[in-house]
Amino acid sequence: MLEQINNDLKNAMKSGDKFTLSVLRMLKSALQLESISLKKDLSDQEVISVIKRNVKQRKDSIAEYQKFNKENEIQNLENEINILQKYLPEELSEEKIDEAINEVFANEKPTSIKDMGKIMKILTAKIGTVADMSLVSKKVKEKLN
Repeated sequence: MLEQINNDLKNAMKSGDKFTLSVLRMLKSALQLESISLKKDLSDQEVISVIKRNVKQRKDSIAEYQKFNKENEIQNLENEINILQKYLPEELSEEKIDEAINEVFANEKPTSIKDMGKIMKILTAKIGTVADMSLVSKKVKEKLN
């Protein structure tokens, strides 16, 4: 995955696509920081985790910019998200998320909201890289209440 990002970075340099180049440089910097903090080369799962974190930060920023009607910044952030999402695996549909939640509930038989941490830990290990975990959390909370 890192190789693909580096190749795309080189292609953006060659083609003169400054916007894509800046986004990929930010991503590469974030990946290098993560690699340094973990004191090892990143696996594909760790790369995906860093990319998801970057996408989440941009989505949070969009929510803030919407409060102040900053359309230009919102558009830039959406374009950045589109570039980053090329490197993420296809996300699970809501139906597949519901199936995974139901399966974990059947196995673990949670009784109250106190079991949410345990349920989320299992679901994160199971579908964390291919699902929107904020949606999963919301669905688990609804099911527990």
